[in-house]
Amino acid sequence: MTGKTIFLTDERTFWHCTGVQALFIPIGDWVEPPSGSYGADTPTSKRRLVNLVRAAGFDKELSIDTAPSATREDLLRIHPASYVDEFKRLSDINGGELGVFAPFSKGGFEIATLSTGLAIAALDAVLTGVAPNSYALCRPAGHHCLANEPMGFCLLANIPIAIEAAKARHGLGRVVVLDWDVHHGNGTQSIFYDREDVFTISIHQDRCFPPGYSGADERGVGAGEGYNLNIPLPAGSGHETYLCALQQIVIPAIRNYAPDLIVIASGLDANAVDPLARQLLHSDSYREMTSLMVELSNELCGGRLAVIHEGGYAEAYVPFCGLAILEGLAGKRSIVIDPELGFFQAQQPSERMVDFHKQLIDEMQQTFSS
Repeated sequence: MTGKTIFLTDERTFWHCTGVQALFIPIGDWVEPPSGSYGADTPTSKRRLVNLVRAAGFDKELSIDTAPSATREDLLRIHPASYVDEFKRLSDINGGELGVFAPFSKGGFEIATLSTGLAIAALDAVLTGVAPNSYALCRPAGHHCLANEPMGFCLLANIPIAIEAAKARHGLGRVVVLDWDVHHGNGTQSIFYDREDVFTISIHQDRCFPPGYSGADERGVGAGEGYNLNIPLPAGSGHETYLCALQQIVIPAIRNYAPDLIVIASGLDANAVDPLARQLLHSDSYREMTSLMVELSNELCGGRLAVIHEGGYAEAYVPFCGLAILEGLAGKRSIVIDPELGFFQAQQPSERMVDFHKQLIDEMQQTFSS
């Protein structure tokens, strides 16, 4: 074991695009997508995270690497051949759209399989002892992707594919997937909803995305009954509410489950200035949440913890939140000072509102316990 957190990233994933051309030149092959052609899902926040890590010299505290693409065999453990083949066919032609809010340009299939490959490598690294924990900077994301349909910028189910690959290669047993992306991890939930060997947990903004979705009453079916947990939080919940949800509901549930591996679906779109949600987290929130999960993984499963990047659309602020997670994983601080931290800390909900949110969490905890 190197003793260093492994940070998996690849410049080619930043070339994924939701448009089809740069001026009059078709995107694909060696034509990098232009700025402004992406909509909300731009590569800028991810590229800036890599740049911040390197500019701060924090890359010396990490093991930075890339990974091979997911294979067809990897994909078919989750996705039907009909979906994989149609995705590849459209990607080879000029791109297109196979689902809701998930367009892609030419070559999107190859980029998506590379993104999934980073997630597979993140699990491999911690299960083989190459690294104590890992962070895969995946793009496109995966947690909305259903087995037979993409959704919400997600084209392949990165985490489920990585889990099934780890089960096939390493005999992996019980897994917890904790999704703290501000949007519900509906794809991951749907894939594992009837299974007891993967416990899916989602903390998300109530009724944000999928539109109108809450999910507090959805606990799994069949063998999976009791192994799905949704914690819908009101908009504007903030730092203290998220930590309360982790400490009162999430951590006891994971401890009771006793997993062999913890995977975090780490969307950074619960930050205070994300354009697609209305929560109030800041870099210290992500650092503290990560530290709690590192401590829990050390207690339960030999420190085996993999963080897989999902959403996050505030280009200037996502890098500070991502760096905070890497600091939490590495157990070290960088020289970076978050210039907005004090401002965001001052914008937290009032004490009265926090008490109201904690009351909601108490009620959810009682419902889940019964």
